Amino acid sequence: MKSISDLPVSEYIDTIEDEKGALKQISFKDETRFNFAFDIVDKIAEMQPDRRAMIHISNDGTERIYTFGDMRRHSARVANYLRFLGIKKGDRVMLVLKRHYQFWFTMLALHKIGAVAVPATNLLLKNDFEYRFKKGRIDAILCTADGEVASEVDKASRGSHTLKHKILVGGRRSGWRSLNRDIRYFSDIFERPEGDSYACGDDPMLMYFTSGTTEYPKLAVHSYRYALGHFITARYWHEVDPDGIHFAISDTGWGKAAWGKLYGQWLCGTCVFTYDFDKFDAKEILHMIEKYRITTFCAPPTVYRVLVHMKLEKYDLSSLKHVTTAGEALNPEIYKRFKEKTGLGLAEGFGQTETTLTIGNLIGTEHRPGSMGKPSPMYDVSLMLPDGTEAESYEEGEVVIYVGDTSLGSEHPPNGLFLGYFDDPERTAEVWHDGYYHTGDTAYIDDDGYYWYVGRTDDLIKSSGYRIGPFEIENEIMKLPYVLECAVTAIPDPIRGQAIKASIVLANGIEASDKLRADIMKSLKKNIASYKWPKVLDFTPELPKTVSGKVMRKDIRARDNNTAE
Repeated sequence: MKSISDLPVSEYIDTIEDEKGALKQISFKDETRFNFAFDIVDKIAEMQPDRRAMIHISNDGTERIYTFGDMRRHSARVANYLRFLGIKKGDRVMLVLKRHYQFWFTMLALHKIGAVAVPATNLLLKNDFEYRFKKGRIDAILCTADGEVASEVDKASRGSHTLKHKILVGGRRSGWRSLNRDIRYFSDIFERPEGDSYACGDDPMLMYFTSGTTEYPKLAVHSYRYALGHFITARYWHEVDPDGIHFAISDTGWGKAAWGKLYGQWLCGTCVFTYDFDKFDAKEILHMIEKYRITTFCAPPTVYRVLVHMKLEKYDLSSLKHVTTAGEALNPEIYKRFKEKTGLGLAEGFGQTETTLTIGNLIGTEHRPGSMGKPSPMYDVSLMLPDGTEAESYEEGEVVIYVGDTSLGSEHPPNGLFLGYFDDPERTAEVWHDGYYHTGDTAYIDDDGYYWYVGRTDDLIKSSGYRIGPFEIENEIMKLPYVLECAVTAIPDPIRGQAIKASIVLANGIEASDKLRADIMKSLKKNIASYKWPKVLDFTPELPKTVSGKVMRKDIRARDNNTAE
């Protein structure tokens, strides 16, 4: 890896590496006053204004190249504009911007004024927005003009008591402000605020909705120190080159975008590559890697499952030096086939919306196909048995992170770990107690300290990189008058990794039919986002239950897994 000693990150992070370049120890300096927008992006802009920050390719093929100097100026305009509208420190601003370049301008702008960014996917519908507006007490939204997203926001906003501003990006619409038009009238200089108006350190910076399993999504709160936590993500897992180009597939509405398209990469001075596509096209992705000489690449396992079936020898992928994957467990066979075709081993990693990279195949360590790798030196990770003791080698346990006596509102947790769930101390306490953060994921450790993923302690579904909770889907199905009971579970899928299945018990006197299936899917398509649509609707006379009447989803999954085998 090339040196980053001439970049401002060296003012905030000290590292100790071994002879192989593996990270042994990391420490942070001046983190209580840290603000990523001012202390990293604007400082790089001062030192190296012409350094490339992003190559952006629009859906229509338009190419834009932004330097760090450009990012400083554009984010200043947006910050001045938002402050003019009255948006201030602590306000919560939802961003539904796909992969539009304005996302980066706005994220930096929100960091500068101290408002809290709440990214969300453009796949949400009216019901999704209604819940999120209320739960997050959203003050403003910046929304793509593409598709029907703004229309869904309009429907949902009628019942919101907090939403004050609706700002459209990329077009015009009645009742909405236009970001592209309005920011032209504002200064491209924004000075660092002073006193209580300055946001930094432990102040809330970013919030992400997690995927609910037995209840609606929670809202994880991250501080300004979260950005520093992604140094390991980019430097030691993605292995980004400060003079290279990093390409991460993720949409900006998901936490993975913070992992691969912003914080860690710019801490290392690396240019991020963004292709604002609507529909994934593997051939086009490979063409982009070839054309722009991408050096590091990250995508969920579902992408690699597609790539291994392609004639990769037709593309010049010689610029690629390192590839990574996360979001769901990677099949060792996919690792093997990808390496046979490219010579590159896929470095798997594990983390959550609530964390940064927690476990990974980091630089200087041996890849073990199918293993998540070893814990990040930034976290004190272990496996815990149900009785609270530590698991031994090859014994399954829950992945936990030691946080000591910290709790929401007291001493800060490790950099990168969330502060808690927004306005929800009870649900925070469910996962953060007795000195540990409980991830809800299970694994085992081999004799050499490598972690191997087993599954969830709850019923989260991981499909095509999305993390999907069954509760919202079940809730919509149960609204139908002819449905008595239902349970949503994951089924094996050769492309997605997992797909969604809904097991449905019909009310007495109702008979299953293809027309009924079509009616149910029609209802779901109107009320839930497309990535939550079930692939299979299975009508069954009853659901497996415990003595107390609780549905046993694990029994449904076990039966489906056995059938698949």
